[in-house]
Amino acid sequence: MTFQSFDTKNLTLQETHGFLLTSVAPRPIALVSTVDKDGNVNLAPFSNFNAFSTNPPVLVFSASRSGRTGETKDTYKNIKETMECCISIVEYAMVHQISFASTEFPRGVNEFVKAGLTTIPSEYVKAPRVAESPVHFECKVNQVIELGDQGGSGNLFLCEVIKIHVNDRVMKDGKIDPLKIHQAGRCGLGYYVNNDPERMYSIAQPQSQIGIGVDALNETIKNSSVLTGNNLGQLALNQTLPTAEEITDFRSTESYKYLKGFEGEECLKQFHKAASEMLNNGNLRLALICLYSY
Repeated sequence: MTFQSFDTKNLTLQETHGFLLTSVAPRPIALVSTVDKDGNVNLAPFSNFNAFSTNPPVLVFSASRSGRTGETKDTYKNIKETMECCISIVEYAMVHQISFASTEFPRGVNEFVKAGLTTIPSEYVKAPRVAESPVHFECKVNQVIELGDQGGSGNLFLCEVIKIHVNDRVMKDGKIDPLKIHQAGRCGLGYYVNNDPERMYSIAQPQSQIGIGVDALNETIKNSSVLTGNNLGQLALNQTLPTAEEITDFRSTESYKYLKGFEGEECLKQFHKAASEMLNNGNLRLALICLYSY
């Protein structure tokens, strides 16, 4: 296993930018609307964005200085004047319009108009919401953290959410349904991803009772040529190793008799393959019992 290593002090701004944004991906996109002190509307997307707190509810995004000129963006200037904004979530169906809205238009140009997007008045802030977006967050900006004064330096906006608006089409039983909302994610260069529901999957989550961990598994399992790191992580969620009774019960099944019909190393491999299939079907406990029944 080999790695190429780079000291950031020896990289150009463009090289550092590429390494960061191509590896830290995909990133959700904040579509931030603001107004200046004279009421001029601005709209811009930022993929240095995420949720950072629930109590209080805080979203954070960064509007970096231009890598070419070192100038701050209109979003930065407007928020410094008003200390408020509206953040809208970007879906795949609008991603080309959002990309166009990132154009460095002269100050005062309304990107809603340029990108063909529709405004909805907000209730608590002056900045409008984006009608085409499924979720809007009206925010007051509690803090602006300036990370530098050179090109590429970030400016972090800590935005406390004071009102949330969610389109009915992405709701189910009072919650946002991840299978109905199709957020776009920003990757490196010109690449984006879409959370296509056909490609989404759910995995078992750690419970309040702590699982046994990978370290509790025997060496044959940990060094398996069949089981993947993901498989080991699934097995680690079990809260206890199999009991003698569980192993005895499994050894009375036709599945066990079939697996034991193989010889030598192939027998071990078949047990591990069977466990892998069980894990793929969500049968975490049965997979662990199968492995310890070999």
